[in-house]
Amino acid sequence: MRSSQLTGITMMLGSAAGNQVGAAAGAHAFDAYGPAGVVAVRQLVAAAVLLPVARPAVRRYTWAQWWPVLLLAAVFAVMNLSLYTAVDRIGLGLAVTLEVLGPLAVALLGSRTRFDLLCALAAAAGVYVLVLPGPSSDYAGIACALLAAGCWAAYILLSRVVGARLPGIEGLAVATSVSALGYLPVLLTLSLDTALGYAAVAGVLSAVPYAADLIVLRTVPPRVFGMFMSVHPVLAAFAGLILLDQALRAHEWAGVAVVIGVLAVSSLRRRSAADGSRTTAAPAGSRCAGSRASWRRGSRTRSARTARAGSPTAAAPRWCE
Repeated sequence: MRSSQLTGITMMLGSAAGNQVGAAAGAHAFDAYGPAGVVAVRQLVAAAVLLPVARPAVRRYTWAQWWPVLLLAAVFAVMNLSLYTAVDRIGLGLAVTLEVLGPLAVALLGSRTRFDLLCALAAAAGVYVLVLPGPSSDYAGIACALLAAGCWAAYILLSRVVGARLPGIEGLAVATSVSALGYLPVLLTLSLDTALGYAAVAGVLSAVPYAADLIVLRTVPPRVFGMFMSVHPVLAAFAGLILLDQALRAHEWAGVAVVIGVLAVSSLRRRSAADGSRTTAAPAGSRCAGSRASWRRGSRTRSARTARAGSPTAAAPRWCE
């Protein structure tokens, strides 16, 4: 595995773990502040962490840079409030399991092969096994989680646009700050007590994952990112168990196992396909591994594009590197 791939996987895992531990910490402040109050503190703390690092030059932004940032700010505001409301009503594991349908939708809509489609469907089946909705289900909480799912899908797509149009984490810092401004009226109603510490921890643990996601989405396709984010229910289950004493039932653990299996198979298949492309996809006559047969035949004829460019490697595809 390339170091860049390992770095991307590590960042995505760290981002997911930080998000779920932060959500569990925020849940401890629900009794005092409610979901809206926790989100207000979380966004304010996240902005306080990100702004000094990013130091965005907002006066120089063009409209092409502003509109995805403003949309991302709106997504932050709705996504966090709807998720925390769902966590308050139906628990962390179930809420995040439903929320992950957003990234799965990105993976499904962006799939280009039958294998990707089957992986997305299998992961969705695992999510259903986790949930098993019935007559006693809290449908208001489920609706909030599904709203968060739609926002998460938008977050993935918008983060990629913002990361491409603004350097570093500038766009993320501005979007978080705009979202925090929208929660100022809620902040003014909060009292200072121990719950503030839990909400602040949620803010810090959300700022770092946001930054990691933005960096990863510069190089990782949204459908791959969306599929990998299916690990969130697993981490949410453990965070809920350890930090909130929310134990999962047998069918919920079965759904977790399905999701883990899909992720493992998908990762192995992608790596195998990538290795195969390095030895079979190169055009005849190139210096890639895939053209070994032509080299064994003694052919050193360059392609037409290479000849025109006057460089022996100009026509080499990216997998020849």
